[in-house]
Parts: sequence; C-alpha cells; structure tokens
Amino acid sequence: MTDLSNLYQDIILDHYKTKHHSGLREPYQVEVTHVNPSCGDELVLRLNCSGDQIVDVSYEALGCSISQASTSILTDLVIGGSVSYFLELNEGFRVMLEGHGTIELDEDTYGDAIAFNGVAQFPARVKCAMLGWAALKDAVIREQAKGEGSD
Repeated sequence: MTDLSNLYQDIILDHYKTKHHSGLREPYQVEVTHVNPSCGDELVLRLNCSGDQIVDVSYEALGCSISQASTSILTDLVIGGSVSYFLELNEGFRVMLEGHGTIELDEDTYGDAIAFNGVAQFPARVKCAMLGWAALKDAVIREQAKGEGSD
C-alpha cells in the first residue's frame, strides 16, 4: 500500500471516529432519511437554509466508516456555502466516484473528499460514499420545491 493510500485511509478513519456536525440539530427546514439497501447504511439528515445559503447540515448515521466519513467531510465543505456550490461539488464527487479511480478531484476545492478516490476503485462502496451527498441533494430539492410552491 502506498503512502498516499495510507493517508487516504487515515483521513476516512479520522472522520469516522470524530464525525463533524453529527447529531441532529434545530432549526431545520427539511429532514430526509436515506438507506443504502446493499449494505444497510442509514442516514437521517437535516438541512437549514436561508435563501441560497446552507446555514447548517446535521445528521445521525449508522453504517460503515466510508458512508459516515463521507457525510462528515461533506458537511465541512458545504456549511456556510451556497446551494449552487454544493450542487457543483456533488456533481464532481459523483463523477469522480463513477470514474473507477481514473478521475482526481482538486484538493483545494474538495479538501478531505479527495480521500475517496481510492473508494472509486470499488464499485460496491461507491453507494456508501454517496449516501450523505445523495441525501443532501434530496433535501435541497425538497427545500427548493417548497419555495416554488409558495409563489
């Protein structure tokens, strides 16, 4: 195993052991529950937005280190940023994971999320890494739909 692979494993394990933004908080506008049926990972995620700004994301998760670490890293990246920025990050992260390890993310943009490049080589684990990202995208879509319904 290379030094870089060891570093990536350490990043994932650190976020798994010390989950950032874990624990459901209020206030929030949307709460979603997502389950990965292939491995049993479960996630309840809350989104608090103000206009296009993501004010807070909190969650409770059960499952593997990959899904929990990925959600921890995601929250670090998006809290305080815009919804549109998250959607751009989400698309890049998804493309990287579906690239089977051939696509690298920009470390300045994605921070610790680059650690999941190694996960991309294992298709069965991609859903684990995407669980939190998919849940947040679902929450964003639901929040935007509520706003459109109030016109």
